[in-house]
Amino acid sequence: MSSTTQMKSTQAIGKKPQLQLGSQGKAVLQLEQLLTKLGVYRQPAKGIFNQAVQFAVKLFQFRFFLPPDGIVGPLTWQVLYTGAPVNMPILRFGSSGEAVATVQEVLKISKHYGAKIDGDFSTLTEKAVGAFQKSFGIEADGIVNQETWTALSQIPRGYDPKWFLT
Repeated sequence: MSSTTQMKSTQAIGKKPQLQLGSQGKAVLQLEQLLTKLGVYRQPAKGIFNQAVQFAVKLFQFRFFLPPDGIVGPLTWQVLYTGAPVNMPILRFGSSGEAVATVQEVLKISKHYGAKIDGDFSTLTEKAVGAFQKSFGIEADGIVNQETWTALSQIPRGYDPKWFLT
């Protein structure tokens, strides 16, 4: 994507309204169309942000590693337009934390990782990332970068809304 196209895309996203349960109008209709195109919404688009739209948004957010709050703000709009996770950390051997645990979980689902999900980017995690990258035709360097995050987002994960009740 050229920098001019990317800048126009970013400007368009910046003008998008925040949407949530109860919102109505053209922006909701556009949201429904994007969610349908991405395969997470299967209802007729009506331009009304109801519970079905909210569930689809939460599912989409979960799939792309965003907090599944059901509110469509700037980050969710950006991911909807790019079809890729945003603002994800680069992870490598020695990294630790929740993002590493998420990677381990997805690698386990994809059958590339069989060890404990502990949030520590160990040699086992590094090897699993490399094997995953190789299976997706990505340079198998064992480092989770933007390209690897995007591939990880394509692995279907079970979404249970009860996990996220507040």
